[in-house]
Amino acid sequence: MDTQEGESAASPEFQFLAEKAVQLGAKEVRIIPASQIIIENRVTLKCRSGCVTYGKKLTCPPYVPTPDQFREIVREYRSALLVKFGSDANVDPDVIRSIYKYWLDPNAPAEKKQMAQTFWDEYFQGSKMIHPIMLELEKTAFNAGYTFALALSNGSCRLCERCNTKEGICLHPQIARIPEHAVGINMKKTAELAGMPITFPCVEHPEPMALLLID
Repeated sequence: MDTQEGESAASPEFQFLAEKAVQLGAKEVRIIPASQIIIENRVTLKCRSGCVTYGKKLTCPPYVPTPDQFREIVREYRSALLVKFGSDANVDPDVIRSIYKYWLDPNAPAEKKQMAQTFWDEYFQGSKMIHPIMLELEKTAFNAGYTFALALSNGSCRLCERCNTKEGICLHPQIARIPEHAVGINMKKTAELAGMPITFPCVEHPEPMALLLID
């Protein structure tokens, strides 16, 4: 397992979580001070201007804490587990640079549209393992006495075919978790600062990441 040099003094305390993450299927793990989580207001602006599910899920904006609110929340945590996963989804260099256009535009070339659909099918199928792994890590930390441990899940929630936004009440509050970007976390900068950079646009295969806040 790869660990970050120069970790906070508290890092050895949470080594058991890093080891657990690898056992569960994580590709790479870092234990970082919570203060190294980069939160930016502009991240959620991308949700508003570029996400097809904006306003349609209770785990995403505008239903979740704002970046300003989440900064205050993170200040109450000491550490975080940054977890990288692998993916078998194949990436075409041209398609990945215009993935939403080829995926959603009805006028996109049929071949490119099919390649984009195949990519998402493979990516979503593989990423199904991320959510239960992060929940298991959260439970492991909780049972070890870190009762405020909280997992943040990669990608928007897919527990329900249609989210219960009309009623404003999540149907699966025990297992639904907020994606990192939904509260303003710049995962690209956070991963780079942790020494585990994300290649973007991805090459060959994507490497999704998730966070566990620990205290």
